[in-house]
Amino acid sequence: MDTLTELQNTISDMVQAGKGILAADESAPTIAKRFAAINVESTEALRRSYRSLLFTTPGLDKFISAVILFEETLTQQSDDGTPLAEVLASQGIVPGIKVDKGFLPLANAPGDKVTQGLDGLAERLQAYKTQGARFAKWREVYPISEHNPTALGLRANAETLARYAAICQSEGVVPIVEPEVLIDGGHTIERSAEVIEAVLQSVFQALHLHKVVLECIVLKPSMVTPGKDFTPGASPEQVAESTINVFRRTVPAAVPSINFLSGGQTPEQATANLNAMNALYPGAPWELSFSYGRALQEPALKAWQGKAENADATQQALYQRALLNGAARNGEYSPAMEK
Repeated sequence: MDTLTELQNTISDMVQAGKGILAADESAPTIAKRFAAINVESTEALRRSYRSLLFTTPGLDKFISAVILFEETLTQQSDDGTPLAEVLASQGIVPGIKVDKGFLPLANAPGDKVTQGLDGLAERLQAYKTQGARFAKWREVYPISEHNPTALGLRANAETLARYAAICQSEGVVPIVEPEVLIDGGHTIERSAEVIEAVLQSVFQALHLHKVVLECIVLKPSMVTPGKDFTPGASPEQVAESTINVFRRTVPAAVPSINFLSGGQTPEQATANLNAMNALYPGAPWELSFSYGRALQEPALKAWQGKAENADATQQALYQRALLNGAARNGEYSPAMEK
């Protein structure tokens, strides 16, 4: 099979009507924070047990087409000894892998960040493929302030994302391109729209320069929302209108799917905002979907509490959240469904 065909097959499996992506790629420090919130110690055994529970949720494949894994998870097995990547693949769910190595301050651009991990990426991707991963994910973060992101920050982050995506495609791995504009701060929705438009313009210019095949990427961006400290907030309809306006100006129709990150929204907010986009703009040129981490997992974590006897409740909580986001994919969600 040639590389382009491999990429097209993976995209076809990842981008399916009514389905989205579960982000279960929390780094060791991040999942330790998630576990601490429910008074559970983050050990390798408990991380394996929790993620195994998520991946074996009955009926998960009805609403989830792909799962992003952390490197540790790709080496772990379910209780019966099956590699967790195979557990997903056996359900028709595509396993993928987070490949960035976290961000650092960007020199000479105070307040901006840049992500590391490009060195040796091609070789790592080859190894991940042998373990079952078919796509990858790389996150760049953009803080919003009066001065950020700077022109240097926009350019450096876009260049890094494009280099990552080009390397992935050369290895037959579909890249999820994640430019996350942080929700932290008291900025208005108009300021968020201004920044996200600039970010996406720079990202797609860099992708074009590096000859990345847009038909074989998934975009994982932020929704256009006001900062979390701004009051009053925005309605789902305001978020939908602002987001679609920006994306129509910046995202080529060749991109098959926009799988939004939840980025600090509550599970209910993330679902309602996605639903508004699909309800109000059914003719969008891309699939409007989700790639949520905490917004899918938070109810499951609360139900689990680190206890084996809570396994059924954990899986039911994840299934319910996936079902609601599946409805939002079709513009058919309503807050009444939360009950």
